[in-house]
Amino acid sequence: MGIEQKKKRIAILGSTGSIGMQTLAVARHLGLDVTVLTTYHRTDLLLEQIREFHPRVVAVGDKDKAFLLQKEMPGIRILAGPEGIEEAASFSEVDFVVSAITGFAGIAPTLAAIRAGKRIGLANKEVLVAAGELVMSLAREYGVTVLPIDSEHSALFQCLEGKETSDVHKLILTASGGAFFRYRPEELAAVTKEQALTHPNWKMGPKVTVDSSTLMNKGLEVIEAHHLFHMPVESIDVVIHPQSLVHSMIEMKDGTLFAQISEPSMLSPIQYAITWPSREKGLLAPFSFAKYGKWEFFPWERGKFLCLDLAYAALEEGGSFPCALNAANEVLVSRFLQGEIRWIDIGSKLERLLARHMKENVDNMDTICAVDARARQEALIV
Repeated sequence: MGIEQKKKRIAILGSTGSIGMQTLAVARHLGLDVTVLTTYHRTDLLLEQIREFHPRVVAVGDKDKAFLLQKEMPGIRILAGPEGIEEAASFSEVDFVVSAITGFAGIAPTLAAIRAGKRIGLANKEVLVAAGELVMSLAREYGVTVLPIDSEHSALFQCLEGKETSDVHKLILTASGGAFFRYRPEELAAVTKEQALTHPNWKMGPKVTVDSSTLMNKGLEVIEAHHLFHMPVESIDVVIHPQSLVHSMIEMKDGTLFAQISEPSMLSPIQYAITWPSREKGLLAPFSFAKYGKWEFFPWERGKFLCLDLAYAALEEGGSFPCALNAANEVLVSRFLQGEIRWIDIGSKLERLLARHMKENVDNMDTICAVDARARQEALIV
């Protein structure tokens, strides 16, 4: 274990979520200084984390819960509300910020950390899907490195290291395929909520599981990859790989493929983002080829999974289209989960919404918030 990693001071934005808790496992393993923890409202779990890791600053998005926590922990500096989370993200004593707050709420704290010159480990899709142009332009302006934590983007990042961009022909994101990639188009019209919430490989939250079933999760990752790696949309592809062992690949201009392979776990990409550019002994057991004898790859079918098609189309249009896509999809998925619309309607209604969307430049948070709010409102009534 490198001594430089022991001294690294980290902030975990969203420490009570899945990525946040796995980041704490990595911090425990590497002996890191957990300097900042934040949550929106899960103060019971946050309290346990405070007692173990003794952070210098804590932020709670729910102001009432922040007040109650301060009474219980008078010796800890506790910040309150969204503005408190932004202040925590830019805390001067932090070297590395893990951006793991779920959803649109993760954008502003990430921007605050960038403006404070912090290196970012990014685990929030919405940050780049809704605000990628703003985030990456600010990162360049402030000389900040944004390191991906999503397993697919971490894989691409690792494959690209040491390569000349001009030698890279294509980025290839792998997708499990979700619950329905083997279904015929006519079968998709009868998909039920119970079916959509049954992922063949993972146990995840309902929104992410539905996004996996529509392949929207992969569409969002295509948009993220464009911003992270400055690759044009025509150079980013998707391949179905049900076993989820090859986390992504790159194809060079001479036809050579490079792939990143590991056990399917977020612990490895989290740790590599924190320790980059060095590596440390990880938490996972050595990879066993004997355990995984079957590896399959399939092309994704354009026209079959409309949400993935629409994500590509939104990226090609640029501007505010990806932001509107993300916001409307969240509302439509929620309506599906509440039984208001069918699974097949998620894509068809999203297509109608994007067809009438008027593109705007999204170079400031006011515009991004306005586009997001309008898209959500329109998705409620389409």
